[in-house]
Amino acid sequence: MFESEVPQRETESVDHDAFDPVGTGLLLVLYFVVISLMWLFMYFVEFLGNGPSVVG
Repeated sequence: MFESEVPQRETESVDHDAFDPVGTGLLLVLYFVVISLMWLFMYFVEFLGNGPSVVG
């Protein structure tokens, strides 16, 4: 398909008030939760020795 065959349409402008980056915030929260869980697991395994352990 050539550029001349693609129909032209008007693009929409998004104001800053209408822009709501929920997906980015969700990814940041998910990343923080995963890092926190990994830190807690390593804390119990490495320093306390009586908590969760790797089996297998």
